[in-house]
Amino acid sequence: MTINFPELARQAAADGAISADDVLVLRRTAWPDGRIDQTEAEAILAINEVVSAKSPEWIDFLVEAVGEYVLNGTEPKGYVSDTVADWLITRLDQDGRLDLQAELELLVRVLEKALGTPDRLKDYALAQIERAVLTGEGPTRDGGALSAGSITEAECKLLRRVIFASGGDRPAAVSQREAEMLFRLKDAALGADNAAEWQRLFVQGVGNYLQGWNNARGVTRERAAELENFMNDTSSSLGRFFGRMTRVGAQGLGTAAHDLLSGGKPARDYAGEVGADAAITSPEQSWLDGRIQADGQTDPLEQALLAFLAEA
Repeated sequence: MTINFPELARQAAADGAISADDVLVLRRTAWPDGRIDQTEAEAILAINEVVSAKSPEWIDFLVEAVGEYVLNGTEPKGYVSDTVADWLITRLDQDGRLDLQAELELLVRVLEKALGTPDRLKDYALAQIERAVLTGEGPTRDGGALSAGSITEAECKLLRRVIFASGGDRPAAVSQREAEMLFRLKDAALGADNAAEWQRLFVQGVGNYLQGWNNARGVTRERAAELENFMNDTSSSLGRFFGRMTRVGAQGLGTAAHDLLSGGKPARDYAGEVGADAAITSPEQSWLDGRIQADGQTDPLEQALLAFLAEA
C-alpha cells in the first residue's frame, strides 16, 4: 500500500465518517494488488475505531482487507495460525468484548472462510454472541434490535454462521462446547419473545452434535503445511514415487494403500462410520439427560429436540 494511513486516520476522526467515496479511493490506490500485511491491517482497524459513522462499503472493505491478512498472511494460506489468532483477538477485544459492528462481522467471516483456526478464536466469537443475547448489548450487522434475555433473528443468523463455520474443532459441525452454549441460551431465554428460527436452530445444533460424524476432522494447519511443502518440492518426482510404489509387493504395503493402488474396495467403511455415529452413545445420552433434568422439567424446546432425535 502507498496510502498515508496516519493522515487518513486524522481525517476520518475529524469527519467522524468513512464514506463510500473514501472506500473507493482506498480500493483503487491502497489495495490494488489484494495483499495486506500486519501493519496495514492494524492501520485499517485503527481507522475503524475513530469513526462513528461507517458506510456498508467501509465495513465490506475492512472485512475483506483484514480478513485477507488473517487468512492468507502466513503459510499455508487459508489456515489461521496461533500467532495471528492471538493478534486478532487482542486487536479486537475491548475489555473482554467487541463494541463495533464491523469487528464482529470480520470475526465471523474469518471463521466461515478459514480452512482451520485455533479453537479459541471460535470460542471468542461465540462468547461475544452469547453476551449479546444475555445482556441485550453488542454489535450485529444482520439487522434487528438486541433484547436482553431473548433471542432475535439477528442473533440466530450469527449463531448459525459461527457454529457451522468451517474453522474450528469440528468443521461445519457442532462441538460439545457449542451445544452446551445453546442449552445455556435456551435456559436464559425460556418463555421470552424469541425469533421463530430459534427453536429450529437449537434442535438442529444440539442434534448435530449428538448425531454428527465424529471422524469428520479437517486437515490441521501443520499437516497442510507438510503437504504443501511436499507438493512444492521440485527435487522429488511424483512419477518416480508411484513407480516405486507399484513395484512394491503386497507384503510391503498397508491394506488401505494396497487396495487403493490395486483398485480394490477401500478398507475404511465411511458409510458405516457415519451410521454408527448417528446413534447416540451412552456418554452422549448421559450428557443429554443431565442437561434436560437439570431443572426438573422438560421444556418445549427440549421436547422438540427429543422428538427430532427419536424420529431420526
